[in-house]
Amino acid sequence: MKHLLEKDPVLSRVAAAEEVLWFNPKLQPVSSGLQELPLGMEDIRDAEARLARFAPFIEACFPETAPRKGLIESPLTPIPAMQELLEERFDAVIPGKLLLKLDSHLAIAGSVKARGGIYEVLKHTEDLAMEAGLLKETDNYAKLATPEMREFFSKYTVQVGSTGNLGMSIGIASAAVGYKVIVHMSVDAKQWKKDLLRSHGVQVIEYEADYGEAVKQGRAQSDADPMSYFVDDENSRNLFLGYAVAALRLQAQLKEQGIAVDADHPLLVTIPCGVGGAPGGVTFGLKQVFGDNVHVLFSEPVQCPSMLVGMATGLHSQVCVQDVGLTGMTEADGLACARPSGFVGKVIEPLLAGEVTIADPKLYHFMRALLESENIFLEPSACASFQGAVELLQQPAGKEWCETIGLTAEKLANSAHIAWATGGALVPADIRAAYEKMYL
Repeated sequence: MKHLLEKDPVLSRVAAAEEVLWFNPKLQPVSSGLQELPLGMEDIRDAEARLARFAPFIEACFPETAPRKGLIESPLTPIPAMQELLEERFDAVIPGKLLLKLDSHLAIAGSVKARGGIYEVLKHTEDLAMEAGLLKETDNYAKLATPEMREFFSKYTVQVGSTGNLGMSIGIASAAVGYKVIVHMSVDAKQWKKDLLRSHGVQVIEYEADYGEAVKQGRAQSDADPMSYFVDDENSRNLFLGYAVAALRLQAQLKEQGIAVDADHPLLVTIPCGVGGAPGGVTFGLKQVFGDNVHVLFSEPVQCPSMLVGMATGLHSQVCVQDVGLTGMTEADGLACARPSGFVGKVIEPLLAGEVTIADPKLYHFMRALLESENIFLEPSACASFQGAVELLQQPAGKEWCETIGLTAEKLANSAHIAWATGGALVPADIRAAYEKMYL
């Protein structure tokens, strides 16, 4: 235990469940940081093209995507009233413009998992149909929504282990294709998410154990069935690339809003992090698109900062938060992953600026502040995204980091800081009302 805590001076504070701001000493310029990675921009473009091919199918299965013609994308919205309230109520200094990336309102699954999760289901669907000679790239993919194709896919099973949101995206999308679906849900998963999945005909298996055990059991059951496919949030390249496409979409949105991203106009992004798949994929995409002009922070609960512990020790998935004396328990169900993804940690090791941790009560304080100031609701775990903007210039470590990398006061005044809202649109009204009363 002691040798782990000696790896990084911030780790002793992490082990004490304090809110910390940690900067990654292994961050590299993109000129070197992207060179040795197993994936590149061509892989992101390939994923983007696949989503475009599937757009007619998505529109046919999910009429709510019709206004965007089958494109699953979320708004990017300035939140000046929230920025002002954060500065006033939390003594924060937030220069530039604060924006919210509303993946909380993505169609179908109401969370960031709608990106990677749905993409992986679609990639698997394309693979099966092409192998069977039922689909060509030049076809109109709406044909996949016919009863004949649903009958074909009904022979196959899709399984996943989840704390909630990934399970919802995989479950809802897989059921729409016609697969049998099994979602293995950890003790952290909220009951309403289990109920929603069952309403779509998804089999939900519940565990009185954490995320890691749900994944282990789900993988074992899937491996035992030759007709089953397991979606592995810890190691899946397809999930990762589905998330990475977000960067190309964001680039277009920033351009539409006249927001420059260059050396004099830095982009700062804070993303809530659980096992690491979604924030890792988004970070990979952002660094591919914006290079050294984007700086990404992950935000994790003080009792479950698994990616921070994995990266700070250099042990990645070989260490869990319990190894440094933390419980792994948090109200932020979507972030309750005690052991990080080794695949993601190693890919983003040269790309991630740093991490910030947040105490559970603050999630609810931020949630109410956003409702009060902008009338936007996010689930508590998504509100971890505000911690980066609040803490960056509030803590000496943040000010020192800005100086070290040349983020001058003038550049920060011209910056944009995006809080990446990861979930919330599907929260039932009664659960939302209960959330609003928490930690008052």
